[in-house]
Amino acid sequence: MEEDALARVRKLCLSLPEAVEKSFGGHTAPSFRVRDKLFVMTSEDGTSMTFKAAPGIQEALVSSAPDRYFVPAYVGTKGWVGARLDTPQDWSELAELIEDSYRLIAPKRLSALLDHQPPAPTS
Repeated sequence: MEEDALARVRKLCLSLPEAVEKSFGGHTAPSFRVRDKLFVMTSEDGTSMTFKAAPGIQEALVSSAPDRYFVPAYVGTKGWVGARLDTPQDWSELAELIEDSYRLIAPKRLSALLDHQPPAPTS
C-alpha cells in the first residue's frame, strides 16, 4: 500500500512547475523541491509525508483528523504537517495540501502558473 501511496504523492508533486525529486540530506526517501527548496518530504518507511502549511492549517487538520494528520518532529514547530499514508486518505484533499505547500515555497512567478493549468490528477 505504501508504494501506491508514494507513487501518488510523486505524481502529484512532479505535476507542479519545476518540481523535482531529490532526497533530503542522507535520507533515501523521496522528497520534492522547487528551486532546491523542500515542499514535501516522505518518511524512510513510506508511511507518511510532511508538507508546509499556512498558519492555522496544522492545528485544524490535526484536531479534525488525528487519525490522518499529525505534528511532525523537527519541522512541526515551523507549521509543517504530517500525513499518514498507511491509512485511507482523501487524495483530493492531499492534492490541494501539496499544491498549497508548493505555493508557499515556490517563487511567485512559478506559483502563478498553477492558476493557468488544470488540477493535478489525484488517482
